[in-house]
Amino acid sequence: MTAEYRVAVAGCGSMANEWISYTAKRPDAVIVALVDIRPEAAAEMADKHGLSCPVFTDIGQAIEETGANLVFDVTIPASHYTVASTALERQCDVFTEKPLAESMHQCNAVVALAERTGRSHAVMQNRRYDPRIRSLRRLIAAGEIGRVGYIGASFFLAPHFGGFREVMESPLLLDMAIHTFDQARFISGADPVTVYCQEFNPTGSWYAGNASAVCIFEMSDGSVFCYQGSWCAEGAQTSWEASWRIQGEKGAAVWDGEGMPYAEKAAAGDPAGTFIRDYERVEGIAEDMKETFHHGCLEEMFLALAERRPAETDCRDNRYSMAMVFGALESARTGRKIDLAEFMRSTEESL
Repeated sequence: MTAEYRVAVAGCGSMANEWISYTAKRPDAVIVALVDIRPEAAAEMADKHGLSCPVFTDIGQAIEETGANLVFDVTIPASHYTVASTALERQCDVFTEKPLAESMHQCNAVVALAERTGRSHAVMQNRRYDPRIRSLRRLIAAGEIGRVGYIGASFFLAPHFGGFREVMESPLLLDMAIHTFDQARFISGADPVTVYCQEFNPTGSWYAGNASAVCIFEMSDGSVFCYQGSWCAEGAQTSWEASWRIQGEKGAAVWDGEGMPYAEKAAAGDPAGTFIRDYERVEGIAEDMKETFHHGCLEEMFLALAERRPAETDCRDNRYSMAMVFGALESARTGRKIDLAEFMRSTEESL
């Protein structure tokens, strides 16, 4: 039987292993091309996974010679727009690693191209497919803490990467914050309206660029999302998933990014005028998921294709998470609060 999805993998670095190992589990998908600017990297990936497909250095040529109809973009962020536009123009659907693109203008351009060609373009936001954050979202959606007024995320780690991150201008916001920003949208179901950001590089940092930031977002449901983060925070580190507190009118939901989330709300029958009320704890329930993290996101992307609907992380939706990143950078640059709808419109003007 001919596979429904003929996949060209662009980018054969270590992250491509996750994408290829997932695809191997699907009877309806086959990898028909491996593409990398270093052909030896593509050949090594083929050997590692026992693939007999041809190797290319150009994604356009790979699509044309193999008849690929789906492209996995696992290249560096600077290549995402080029890979996406090449694939979409050739009537391929695209699944890409984050970020959607390297600038807000390019994000808007990818969305416009996906709409014009009628093809799917979805972004890897693997942290949405963590059963624990799904449990946290369920606590909020079930109304356990009432209407949400505040969401706080603290992210403090000290990874000594070496390489390109340590010479980036804004390593935390450009390379990592997209995960936490997207999680905040996922948890709340709200979109960003404005942002004010202070970006800085604290004493002791080994990064050339700003490795710390504090961001305040006003959200479309009236709540405020506050992000405080650092990639040069030695000691007392948080989880890579961040440490969360969501404050509602009836209580709070908490997740340390490691265990299961829980909520505390005012105990039933406790008089409203009590100075300090008693609280009851509601444990988060583990989400039953067939696949999690990267594989969970890929599962949803393929399901969306089969059902002919936008994926949960479709580029049209992900554009709002990217606006949080680029809007925060614009705020830090200008020292003012940024209206994100206006900011997004301004970057569409030259499309």
